[in-house]
Amino acid sequence: MALHGKLFDQYEEVSGNDQFMLQNKKLLKVQMQYGPVWALTGSMVAYQGDIRFKNKGSGGLGKMFKQAVTGEGVDMMEATGTGELFLADQAAGIQVLYMENDELSINGQNVLAFSASIDWDIHRIQARGAAMTGGLYNVGLRGTGYVAITTKGEPVALDVSGGNTFVDPQAAVMWTRGTRMDVRVDSGGLGSMLRGGTGETFQMAFSGQGHVIVQPSENVPHSGSSGGSSGGGVIGELFN
Repeated sequence: MALHGKLFDQYEEVSGNDQFMLQNKKLLKVQMQYGPVWALTGSMVAYQGDIRFKNKGSGGLGKMFKQAVTGEGVDMMEATGTGELFLADQAAGIQVLYMENDELSINGQNVLAFSASIDWDIHRIQARGAAMTGGLYNVGLRGTGYVAITTKGEPVALDVSGGNTFVDPQAAVMWTRGTRMDVRVDSGGLGSMLRGGTGETFQMAFSGQGHVIVQPSENVPHSGSSGGSSGGGVIGELFN
């Protein structure tokens, strides 16, 4: 008996020396010999070797407390062990970056994985006087290591240094250090409100020196298990 075809040649496993390596545009391989990694809960599609997974919820006591209070958050799991770990998220496109003593802020719905050597925290994005629709959480990363993010479609990297840049909050994937972010509330006037609005009430306003990554599709807003979004609050710094 024999098999004929290009399947095993065309989709042969990609080898290399990096901790994070793309197998294709939608599948990430993590080499566990470089140490533990944080990954989106449920993103494991396969592994080879001896790898253990520990669900930390929103990660750490402080982050778990945030999730308990809001009913929402970013569920992460810690992977440890030896071998090779394969990650994906709903066949979304994957982008790999390497941070060297740097900082990033990533939409929680676009986080796939990052090295355990990177410090992280969860920040809720709010407009003045109201929470973002559906609850929008960003993961702030600081340090050195690999990061993998997902995008719905091919993204664009917008340089915000040329002037104010406005982005739909559900299309904003991440932004870099040196970028200032505020939330603009645009009701479109009384007439627009009476007609039901445009659906673009909240916009992220970026300025400063840096880039914002935008995907050509919006994330679907989600609410948590204990009642969804709540009002109030003022926009805080993501990197305090």
